[in-house]
Amino acid sequence: MGHNHSHGHGHSHDHSASVYGKINLSFAIAVFANLLFTLLEGGYAIFAHSMGLLADAGHNLGDVLGLLLAWGANWLMTKPAKDRYSYGYKRSSVLASLFNAFLLVATSAIIAYESVIKLIYPGQINELIVIIVAAIGIVINGGTALLFFKQNKHDLNIKGAFLHLAADALLSVGVVITGIIVYYTGWVRLDAIIGLVIVAAIVIGTWGLLTQSLKLLLDAAPKHIDPQKVGAFLKALPGVKAIHDLHIWGLSTREVALTAHLVMPNEGLSDADFDRINHQLLDDFNIHHVTLQVEKGDDESCVRDGTC
Repeated sequence: MGHNHSHGHGHSHDHSASVYGKINLSFAIAVFANLLFTLLEGGYAIFAHSMGLLADAGHNLGDVLGLLLAWGANWLMTKPAKDRYSYGYKRSSVLASLFNAFLLVATSAIIAYESVIKLIYPGQINELIVIIVAAIGIVINGGTALLFFKQNKHDLNIKGAFLHLAADALLSVGVVITGIIVYYTGWVRLDAIIGLVIVAAIVIGTWGLLTQSLKLLLDAAPKHIDPQKVGAFLKALPGVKAIHDLHIWGLSTREVALTAHLVMPNEGLSDADFDRINHQLLDDFNIHHVTLQVEKGDDESCVRDGTC
């Protein structure tokens, strides 16, 4: 039995470092801006006797924690591998995205509870201060959310940060609209109704993040990869009679690994073949780390599962 292996690092590490560097800068700006706004909002909430603003300030403080967590995970992804951590600390990004999903759900539950209380026992608010502070919130949260807009499609950890900020911006929009309507109509219960609508929107947006994070934690193939198509690609390689033990899983929220046994009775793979396969798996399926074992098919491993 021939044992060949190949690691598909088809991407440039310099490029990766540059991407991580840009994201770290985005996190620094987002954390600083949101922390400053949270302190400002908390101060004005006390001044305006607004429980709504104070609750939102508490929510924003939770989001700063979420951003710090996602930032820490992004930084850990750049750390080199060690003896016991042969893949480095890439998995921390999956844990961060899962924690951020739970944090968003918990925050939504608190906002929903407060909204129901306000619906039953409506109280007076200083609408003008609420409108002005919430409008600043739209600019801060919306602006910092845009920093992560491009990367959030490819990385669940970044998506968690993006959803936190986008949810905050959405909350602020709701607060501004509510403040304006309450100012002109005096219908204070609208504040609670809008709060519940926004909570529903946040939960719907978070559900995908939560389920995808759990799947990655359980070593499921990432959402954007079809294992059957990858299997078909490997089976179609020249000289491959069958494949078995195909495993595809997320090393992190950004990088994917693959291992597989290729049954090739009559020939093997050269270094150039491995290189070509690695690049094709990276380009077609966005799989970064590839380990392939070539077998003649004369042992029991492939006979047992009926692949040869």
